Amino acid sequence: MSDRPIALSCGEPAGIGPEIAAKAWKVLGARLPFFWIGDPAHLPEGTPHAEIHIPEDALHVSATALPVLRLPFPSPAVPGRPAPENAAAVIEAIARGVELVQEGRAAALCTAPISKKALKDGAGFAYPGHTEYLAHLAGVDRVVMMLACPALRVVPVTIHIPLSEVTAALDARLLEDTIRITHAALIRDFGIETPRLAVAGLNPHAGEGGTMGREEMEMIEPALDRLRAEGIVLTGPLPADTMFHDRARQGYDAAICMYHDQALIPIKTLDFAGGVNVTLGMPFIRTSPDHGTAFDIAGQGRADPSSLVAALELAWRMARTRGASGG
Repeated sequence: MSDRPIALSCGEPAGIGPEIAAKAWKVLGARLPFFWIGDPAHLPEGTPHAEIHIPEDALHVSATALPVLRLPFPSPAVPGRPAPENAAAVIEAIARGVELVQEGRAAALCTAPISKKALKDGAGFAYPGHTEYLAHLAGVDRVVMMLACPALRVVPVTIHIPLSEVTAALDARLLEDTIRITHAALIRDFGIETPRLAVAGLNPHAGEGGTMGREEMEMIEPALDRLRAEGIVLTGPLPADTMFHDRARQGYDAAICMYHDQALIPIKTLDFAGGVNVTLGMPFIRTSPDHGTAFDIAGQGRADPSSLVAALELAWRMARTRGASGG
């Protein structure tokens, strides 16, 4: 994997993406070669950078400058104020990154945060979010979101929907697909030979025998039994309030949660700055920092690059693991 760098799409240039890219390069340098796809005019003033023509050039310049695969944008980047005319180029940067990983020119794709509203307003972006667009480019129907840090990996089965809609959206097929995709990714991309998955219940106390809800008895438990018959190592459904303390986390490699906050509250409590968003189920590796564009602090030099550094490092490790396994 040392002959292929990581591709980093620029994200929304009016946000903190350019700043954290420059800061991440200062941290990683030649230790982890990556190249930034975007307009070099959007980087913070004084950022050492070198324009490259092919991804492989990043390996030779990353020790002394941030490698940039130049993608011209029509307008300057004004911190905190996304320009509608730049929206199409933001989308093009993502597509270019996908193209390069699919061609084998980059080891993995890391994506800086986008503003879905800015892309919709400026370019009629038709996808609910970054992940759905990437799935479209990859040609897959179903992907899974994992949030990962050194202390915990979590996967929400349902994601960006109101809590009132979770019960209707949650069914056996969705749960089983999520678990199978997670299980396969832990083997292929994380090098875990026999993954152990802990599955949270939906209701308080995991339904407590049906007295606090019947979803566990009627849907979750039968689904887990079918997956156990396939050889997947599972525990649950478990009460979510007892799954995330130190000792409990030693018993599994990833936690499957029923809805967004059930998964994200524990990981953001454990490691708010270092969490990484990983998309599972695609033919290439994609990671992203677990935060947004932060328009309120853009251009002020205050942005913390920790999550982007962690995302680049995880992408590199996953690419090495997948390459070693022949995936």
